[in-house]
Amino acid sequence: MRIAIATDAWYPQVNGVVRTLAATVAELDRRGWEVELVTSERMLTLPLPGYASIRLAMAPRFNVRRTLGAFQPDVVHIATEGPIGWSARGWCLAHGVPFTTAFHTRFPDYAAIRTGLSAERFWPILRRFHAPASAVMAATASLEAELHERGISHTRRWSRGIDRWLFRPTGDRHAMLADLPRPILLSVGRVAAEKNLEAFLEAKVAGTKVIVGDGPDLARLSHRYPDAVFTGALAGEELAAAYRSADCFVFPSRTDTFGLVVIEALACGLPVAALPVPGPLDILGPQGRGTDGSMPATVGALDNDLALAIEKALRLDRIAAAAFAARYSWERATDQFAAAIGSAAAAKVRQLDGALV
Repeated sequence: MRIAIATDAWYPQVNGVVRTLAATVAELDRRGWEVELVTSERMLTLPLPGYASIRLAMAPRFNVRRTLGAFQPDVVHIATEGPIGWSARGWCLAHGVPFTTAFHTRFPDYAAIRTGLSAERFWPILRRFHAPASAVMAATASLEAELHERGISHTRRWSRGIDRWLFRPTGDRHAMLADLPRPILLSVGRVAAEKNLEAFLEAKVAGTKVIVGDGPDLARLSHRYPDAVFTGALAGEELAAAYRSADCFVFPSRTDTFGLVVIEALACGLPVAALPVPGPLDILGPQGRGTDGSMPATVGALDNDLALAIEKALRLDRIAAAAFAARYSWERATDQFAAAIGSAAAAKVRQLDGALV
């Protein structure tokens, strides 16, 4: 199978989309798939307004067409709804190549936060983008249900996984967190308005609040909350060591479609405190024992009062948290991805066969 993956999100960006795609490409390569990446790596880019660390390709159509034309993929997966995504979509439609898309990011909600406009203004653009796709991949059942309500009904499940060699409960602790007053309350992700970090930073709880990540609000929040520790972005062993050094992982976001950092934290033996919203609910379930309630021990606490959720999470079992996270693997997630890609390719073959009859 020859598959091209077109994405506006790629290294050096540090986020869940990039980590998901990188892990999936590695697994596809291990399975012998031919994969071509269409990214902004060799294109002119400009920083996204308000997000200097995110650079978007400028007029990528020629580069996208040249790359896809030379590779001649059987199927294209379009990961993002940015300039590269739209260009890849146009090439696929012009050449009759089947493609899948993914709904990684709540762009309507993010755009609403940034512009002050209603999110409803942006949903027609998303519906138009995804409409011709063979399938729209979504990470959770609640996200699929929401997309169906929004008129995007041709969804397929594509969950997430963890690198179990990296994110594990045993290993080094991070020196930066070693001498901080406990309990250490850790949050990881973009330091941006849509992550709702101020709900965490304002919570009346004991201990030290640690924010790992970079983003447009880093300078403002670090100045406003001098008692909190802002480490900047961490990755790899450093990130895993930070998870293992903390006493509770706090996920205050209301807009994430999944929350890859949640299962990374759990895999390192770190119980989670979060709001009862899609994403955390799809991982932890309302009682913190999984969506089916089958986990014998509680590994997360969800409450609209984030301080209360933190207090509950601090009493939970670290060993149980790591055991729960073992349910997630990139092998299983890639099985889902491959099935959706295979269905798109098979549908194209059936269409061609029908035309020849």
